[in-house]
Amino acid sequence: MMKSEAEARIIKLREIINDYRYHYHVLDESIMSESAADSLKHELSQLEAKYPELITPDSPTQRVAGKPLDKFTKVKHEKRMISLADVFSREEILDWINRNEKLVPGGRIKEFFTDIKMDGLACALKYKDGVFVRAVTRGDGLVGEDVTQNVRTIENIPIKIDELGEVEVRGEIIIFKKDFEELNRLQREKGEPEFANPRNLAAGSIRQLDPAIAASRPLKFIAYDLVKPNLPTHKEAYEKLRALKFRTSGEDRVFVGNDEKGLFEYIDSLDEYRKGLPFNTDGMVIKINDRKIYDELGIVGKTPRAAVAFKFPAEETTTKVRDIVISIGRTGAATPVAIFDPVVVAGTTVQHASLHNADEIEKLDVRIGDTVIIYKAGDIIPQVKEVLVTLRPEGTEKFDFKKALSKQYPELEFYRPAGEVVYRVKGESSDLILKRTIEYYASKSALNIDGLGEKNVVALIDSGLVSSIPDLYKLTVEEVARLERFADLSATNLINAIATTKNPPLNKFITALGIRHVGAQTATSLARKFETMDNLISVTEDELLSVNDIGEVVAESILAYFGDEENIKMLNELKSLGVWPQDEKDVGLPLTGHSYVVTGTLASMGREEAEDKLRSLGATVTSSVTKNTTALIVGDKPGNSKIEKANRFGIRKIGEEEFIKLIPG
Repeated sequence: MMKSEAEARIIKLREIINDYRYHYHVLDESIMSESAADSLKHELSQLEAKYPELITPDSPTQRVAGKPLDKFTKVKHEKRMISLADVFSREEILDWINRNEKLVPGGRIKEFFTDIKMDGLACALKYKDGVFVRAVTRGDGLVGEDVTQNVRTIENIPIKIDELGEVEVRGEIIIFKKDFEELNRLQREKGEPEFANPRNLAAGSIRQLDPAIAASRPLKFIAYDLVKPNLPTHKEAYEKLRALKFRTSGEDRVFVGNDEKGLFEYIDSLDEYRKGLPFNTDGMVIKINDRKIYDELGIVGKTPRAAVAFKFPAEETTTKVRDIVISIGRTGAATPVAIFDPVVVAGTTVQHASLHNADEIEKLDVRIGDTVIIYKAGDIIPQVKEVLVTLRPEGTEKFDFKKALSKQYPELEFYRPAGEVVYRVKGESSDLILKRTIEYYASKSALNIDGLGEKNVVALIDSGLVSSIPDLYKLTVEEVARLERFADLSATNLINAIATTKNPPLNKFITALGIRHVGAQTATSLARKFETMDNLISVTEDELLSVNDIGEVVAESILAYFGDEENIKMLNELKSLGVWPQDEKDVGLPLTGHSYVVTGTLASMGREEAEDKLRSLGATVTSSVTKNTTALIVGDKPGNSKIEKANRFGIRKIGEEEFIKLIPG
């Protein structure tokens, strides 16, 4: 082949290879097979090897990694690479809008431009007369590092663009989630450590002195700004970027200035939608679309006035450990629970996390007073990831698990079975604890499930039909009728009785859970104070201590219960079965603020029913007479000690007839 023919062939090959690269790496579509593209690249490299004088910087062959560097060269940015101020709520976004509208002409922002916020390494690419010449990291915003050799290896960056003069494109270097997972799969196969996360891997790859490392990684460049040429709006800049064959996120939008509702609806939808994106993102950038106004508003400190980054709820955050309490589960296992200063993780406020067992506490060396990193994946209970030892207060003591068990449960004895990591209650089998749990759940003071007494509970558990509270709501008449103690009618009655408890009063449901130290009266106080089960699950220690009859021991017990993963899983399963308590409605109840004690036998109803009726009217019911008791309700054969106390404190005594008058209807 003559040199002139070779030159013409080289030009054609570069065009078709660049077109293939654009479709494959930017548009995620293929115009030919990978093997065919490799064949064309091979032909091009052979021709360039024969005629090296025809090699140009924009040739696809020049993506290959060059020689390792001794160090990176510092480069000053012509225009500062800024970072954005973070906002975390719609209130903060509105504050930002209001501040800017005081500064813009006419007092109204015409358009907002938004884009998903990439989680990678920011980089500026420079072109001269259509040819890629330099790549510079953000650095401190004023001065970055020349990483041209490494960035040149990224396949979706065009080495040649159709634009004369100087062009500067800014964007984020990232690794897609599927590529990251594949890299870690290969690491596992080789028996080598896995990479921590895509962002760190992308940044680390670019900051390697050997470009071959960057070339071996599936890096992508996602453009988010066009500095030169400077177009009138951010929207037009993005359109130009795509015309120059740069990949953008594809998630950019424009909202008119008076459509804040639409903006917020879009933000709300993104929190779930972003999980399906091919890349990781931690937020959304919101800018004033008009670039002239954007520039005129200027920079405050290191951030521009005309843009903010809305951050999605954090998956990780830090907080302090206020206490470590221990929960006894349905199997008798002792589970330690860390109580935190309340903090928002993944969109929800949390204040406790399971520490699993004594070995986990020892491994983490978590102590009361420590600052810890916590994380939450999905809907599980938050977990302690790491203790920030450098922030540990002086004099902090190691947590003594056995000592804590003795203090919190002085009446119980614990042991650690051989080969297990958990401590268990001695002399209590998991079946025995389960039977007691179900019996209490069905008892008169709790949900009062007719037909679910001790013997029937034993039959259901021993048969394997019931191994947890949610299993009660999965029972069928056919299954129960097959048991020795049941026939079709009794089985039907039991299933119907269980079904009637699907939406019980909140106080009854709290009682039925059998939380240590939480009886009927405390359950009623909790229901009145927190009104819904969801509120109670997320309650803080300070909120609990604000309830009149709840002290530190009861508060710790409640927090331990809702900090135990098994309990939360059980509650979630009940909810999925349609079993959930009614919200408390106690506004204006006639006996709110009154306290009663019932003694003796009433002719019209049992004592528990009488107490329930009083509580339903807002009253507090206690077992002993105090100076704060409103009245002592006296039935047949009353307790002498209660009568004597009532006389001593001058407490009013009322009979059954007067008591019935208190109850409407």
